[in-house]
Amino acid sequence: MSLLANVLGFSAFGFGARCFQLGLQKRNMFEAPVGHLVAAGAFGAFGYYVYGAEQRQKELLGQRKKELLEIREKEQREWEASKAS
Repeated sequence: MSLLANVLGFSAFGFGARCFQLGLQKRNMFEAPVGHLVAAGAFGAFGYYVYGAEQRQKELLGQRKKELLEIREKEQREWEASKAS
C-alpha cells in the first residue's frame, strides 16, 4: 500500500471518528471545524508511522529470509558432500 493511501485512509477514519463522536453527543458537526482537522491530522500521523513500521518489518523479513536461504544452501552442500563420501 502506498504512503499516500495509508495517510489519507487513516485521516479519513479520523475525520469519520470525529463526526461520529459529535453525532453521539448530538452536537452540530460544523460547530468546531478545528477538531476535525486535529482528528484527521492525528490519525494521518499515525498512518504515516504505521507505513514506516510496515516498511521496516518488510526489510527485516527480507534480510531474515536471505539468511535462512543461505543457511539452507550451506546445509544442502554439506549434506551432498557427506552423501558423496
